[in-house]
Amino acid sequence: MFWVYILQCSDGSYYTGHTDNLETRIAQHHTGECECYTTKRLPLELVWSQEFSTREEALSAERQIKGWSRKKKEAMIRADWSEVIRLARKKTDGPLTGSG
Repeated sequence: MFWVYILQCSDGSYYTGHTDNLETRIAQHHTGECECYTTKRLPLELVWSQEFSTREEALSAERQIKGWSRKKKEAMIRADWSEVIRLARKKTDGPLTGSG
């Protein structure tokens, strides 16, 4: 099994990652063993995670979530799926253009 997870950092920012061992990976973030974005933003809190059956699915979900706005991530963390959908539509909605 593989996991996608979101950590909230001490500065309020979010870090999204994926792993095949959630407990170990979170511990690595907490100890600073992961020399990454979270290293200087301790302490951290796990605010969301979801299990996937393959690494490819987890990596795809991680990449998708990393492209989301903060508001959309926070709606997902709250499990407010109607807001996630609304924010997804908002991104694609724009002025209609054309010569018709």
